[in-house]
Amino acid sequence: MSGSGTVSALTRLKSAQKSAKGVSLYSRFVNRPVGRYLAAGAFRLGLTPNHVTLISAVFSFAAVAGTALADPGWTAGLVVWLGLAVGFAFDSADGQLARLRGGGSAVGEWLDHVVDCAKITALHTAVLISFYRSPGHFGFTSEGWLLVPLGFQFAAVVTFFGGLLTEQLKPKVPVGERSAPSTVRAVALLPVDHGVFCLVFLLLGAGSVFRWAYTALAVAAAVFLAAFLTKWFRELSAVRR
Repeated sequence: MSGSGTVSALTRLKSAQKSAKGVSLYSRFVNRPVGRYLAAGAFRLGLTPNHVTLISAVFSFAAVAGTALADPGWTAGLVVWLGLAVGFAFDSADGQLARLRGGGSAVGEWLDHVVDCAKITALHTAVLISFYRSPGHFGFTSEGWLLVPLGFQFAAVVTFFGGLLTEQLKPKVPVGERSAPSTVRAVALLPVDHGVFCLVFLLLGAGSVFRWAYTALAVAAAVFLAAFLTKWFRELSAVRR
């Protein structure tokens, strides 16, 4: 496929985007546009959405391994952030590529969600391991700090599963009836956006600063989990089957 084919793919992708409702500013204006270029490139190379999902997994889990095994520092933090950010962009690209090719498959959807769940679980486990291996670097003496990654992991996994299940159980809203995305909501969702979470690893070399930034996001994840569960329960309570 020529360069003009890539341009054509990008044009088609712009009109095949998912709704921006409930999406943070980072995902809307950074991750999805980058994913669009990756999807167009993958289309030109003849890759399938599953190939792109696996590429996303390679970058993400390389970053997870770096978090757990490398000595925490500025270089390690930069490499970990880069792996996570690229993996997240490819995670956006696989769905966009599927829509460009005319629609996804059940196994593609399954693979995407399994990789996402494994990534979320493994990443917080990796932070726990890093905390355990280098308590002096992160500036704490109490082992109670090891509970922070466990709590963050709990909130992240339950949010992921709850949101996925709610999406499956709620009636589908026709495209023409969907409300416009809210900028205020998009800003409010930044603390629980995976792309913003990835940015905190740039502080890995700062020791206690990373610990407090990570903890702040963990608290935000817990608060949002309570809000999401309340919202989803109310929405599903109104569903009549």
